[in-house]
Amino acid sequence: MSTSELGRRMGITQSRVSQIERAEQSGSIRLETLDRAAQALNCQVRYVFVPHEPLEVMVRRQARLRAEAEVDAVTHTMVLEDQAPEADVVRAQVEEFTERFIDERNLWANLVARTRR
Repeated sequence: MSTSELGRRMGITQSRVSQIERAEQSGSIRLETLDRAAQALNCQVRYVFVPHEPLEVMVRRQARLRAEAEVDAVTHTMVLEDQAPEADVVRAQVEEFTERFIDERNLWANLVARTRR
């Protein structure tokens, strides 16, 4: 479809359609403008976030990071008191905490708050 035809459908000038095309190419187009263009083309705009990896993988990684932070804090204190736990005990605790944190509602917020300390 030509820019002049799209402009007629949208009720705008051909030069404005060209501006819209440039805005799209530069990534500065507004969703409202895309929606108007979509309507003129008998389409709809879908604005979605598509993860780079499965959500389950992201959640497990986040839970593990939080688990490691929790276990590391306790382990550090124990080391200072000359009571360092065995490596296999630490690994088991990390795994246990990871499983527990996976279903926690504030999984993402809690780790952010802890890493800001």
